[in-house]
Amino acid sequence: MTQYPIVACPTCAAPVEWRSDNPTRPFCGERCKLIDLGAWAAESHSIPGEPLLDELFSETLQTPHH
Repeated sequence: MTQYPIVACPTCAAPVEWRSDNPTRPFCGERCKLIDLGAWAAESHSIPGEPLLDELFSETLQTPHH
């Protein structure tokens, strides 16, 4: 019998076996997976970027007139 590492679900902290046949890994289930996806869609989660790129791609950046 193979022992799999146990990790904490990023959403609810429940213990999860890190198995390749777990389709919701690293989450404990579909519900936690969808909660995390919703947080990314709502921009509650973000990956820090370069300040210049953040400003360049910002919606508040004024469009130059030609």
